[in-house]
Amino acid sequence: MKTELDKIAKDTNLFLKKFLNQQNNSKLIPAMNYGLFPGGKKIRSKVLIDIGSLLSIDYKTLIAIGAAVECIHAYSLIHDDLPCMDNDKIRRGKPSTHIKFGESTAVLAGNSLLTMAFEILASPTLKISEKIKINLIKKLSECSGHLGIAGGQYLDLSYEKKKISKNKIIEMEIKKTGKLFSFCCAVPAIIKKKNIREIKFFENMGSDIGLLFQIADDLIDFKGSSKIAGKKTGKDQKKGKATLISLLGYMNAIKYCDMIILKINKNLKKYGSNSKNIERDIELYFT
Repeated sequence: MKTELDKIAKDTNLFLKKFLNQQNNSKLIPAMNYGLFPGGKKIRSKVLIDIGSLLSIDYKTLIAIGAAVECIHAYSLIHDDLPCMDNDKIRRGKPSTHIKFGESTAVLAGNSLLTMAFEILASPTLKISEKIKINLIKKLSECSGHLGIAGGQYLDLSYEKKKISKNKIIEMEIKKTGKLFSFCCAVPAIIKKKNIREIKFFENMGSDIGLLFQIADDLIDFKGSSKIAGKKTGKDQKKGKATLISLLGYMNAIKYCDMIILKINKNLKKYGSNSKNIERDIELYFT
C-alpha cells in the first residue's frame, strides 16, 4: 500500500516538475514550486487512480489529471494559510508560502497554480477527446470555485464562533474538502462516458471520502501532534471553528466516521474484489 502511494506521489511530482520546466520562466515559479513540493501524501491522486482501476483507465492519463488536482489543492492551501484567512505560519512542516515569499507573491503563486491545473487538462499531451476535456474542466471549475473549495472556505470563516447546525457543517466540509475528492471519483466515469446516474454515484462517494478526510484532519487538530501533522494543531478550538467535533464531541465524531465508512464499503460491494484498494485507502487514512 505504502509502495503504491509512493509510486503515485513520485510519478505525479515528476509530471508536475516536467510541466513546470516546459513553462516560460517567471519570477513566480519559485513560489509555485515551494507550494507544490514536497506535495503531501497525494491521497487525492491515489483515490483517483484506484477508482480509475475499477473502470480500466490508462494510468498515465490518471497521473496527468491527478497532477491538475494537486495544483488546485496546493493553491487552496497557499490561500488558506494567508493572514486574511486562517493565518497559518507552518504548512507540511515548513514555513507557509506567504511567510517564505510574502503575501502578495503567495496570492499570485496560488492563482497561477489554480490556472495551471486547467492548462494541464487542456494540454494536447493529455490523450482524451476534446469533449471529455471540456467536461473535466467544467467539473473541476465547479469543484474549485464558489460551489466548492472557495465557497467552503468562505463558510468556514463565516461560521467561526457561531452555533452552526450539523447539516450546515457537513455542507461546508463537503464544499471545502469533499468536492475535490468528488471530482477525483467522478473522473473515470466521465472518461468512460457513463450515464449521469453512474457519475453521480461516484461523485457522492467522493463527497463521503472527502468528508471523512476533513473530519480526520479536524480530529488531528483536536488531539494530534504538530510534528506529525506538519502544521500547528489545536487552532480550531482557539478560533471557535465550526466542526463536527465541536458540535458532537470527539467520540461521537469518530462514530460518525465509522457510519460513513460502512456506507462507502456497502456502495463498493457491487465492484467485488476490484474495490479492495479503495477500501484499504479508507482504512489507512480514517481508522
